[in-house]
Amino acid sequence: MMDLLMRSVGAVTAFTLCCLLGACVSPRSTASGAGSDGKDRVTASDESDGSKRARVRMELATAYFGQGQMTTALDQIKLAIAADPNFGEAFNLRGLIYANLGDEALAAESFRRALQINPRDADTMQNYGFFLCRIKRYAEADALFEQALAEPRYQDTVRTLQSQGVCRAHAGQLVESERSLTRAFEIDPSNAATAVNLAEVLYRRGEYERARFYIRRINGQPSVANAQTLWLAMRIENRMGNSSGVQDFGFQLRSRFPNAPETAKYLRGAFDE
Repeated sequence: MMDLLMRSVGAVTAFTLCCLLGACVSPRSTASGAGSDGKDRVTASDESDGSKRARVRMELATAYFGQGQMTTALDQIKLAIAADPNFGEAFNLRGLIYANLGDEALAAESFRRALQINPRDADTMQNYGFFLCRIKRYAEADALFEQALAEPRYQDTVRTLQSQGVCRAHAGQLVESERSLTRAFEIDPSNAATAVNLAEVLYRRGEYERARFYIRRINGQPSVANAQTLWLAMRIENRMGNSSGVQDFGFQLRSRFPNAPETAKYLRGAFDE
C-alpha cells in the first residue's frame, strides 16, 4: 500500500505520504546569530571555500533529486561531501538518493552519518525513520519519529505525524495510527494527504461515519480527488449499506477515470480486495 518512493502532494493516494521521500531537505544555512561568547555575527563572507563549493553542489544535487535524476544527484552529492566532509545535510540527501536507488546498506549508513554530525537534525530523523519503516523496522522508525517531534525548533511536524501514522498502520497499530494522523489534522485541517490517510485508517477500524467525514472533504475538491479517493468513498458507502452513494461514486469513477484499476475493481464488485 505504501508507495516506497513516495509521491508528491499533487497526487493524493490513500496510505501514501504527501511528500517525496525527504522532499523537505532544506539548503544548508550559512549564516547564524552572534554567539554567547560575544563574537561577531557569522555572515557569508566567513564561509570557507570548501563550504561554498559544498553548498553549490548540494543545491544542484537537490534539484536533480527533485527531478528524479538519481545518478546525477549522487554525483553532485559526492562532490559536496568531498568539499565538506562534515556537511550533515549532504549525508541526509545521500541517504535519500540511495534509498531511491534501492541500496539499503548505503542509505542507512548515510543517515547514521548525518545524525553523527547533527544529532538534533529532525529532518534526518524523519527521513531515516520513514526509510526504516519502508524496510519494516517499525519500532526503530517510530522512535525516530518521536525524537523528531520532540525537537522544539522542528517546523515540519505535520509531515512527521503523517509518516508516523502511516508507519503505525503498516505495523498493524491502527489505534496509534489514528492518534498520529488526528494530531496532524488538528494542526493542518487543509492537508489532503492527512485526511485521506485518516479516512483509510478509520475505514479499516470500522469507523465508517467518521471515515466518510474525512474523505468527503477530499472528494469535494475536484482538483484533489482522484480514483483512489473516490474508490475509498465508495467502499465506505458500501459498508454503510448506501447503494445510492455507491452508484454515485461509481458514476464519477467511470466517467473521470475509466482506465483506473479502481474502476476495474468497481465493475467486478471487488470492494474487499
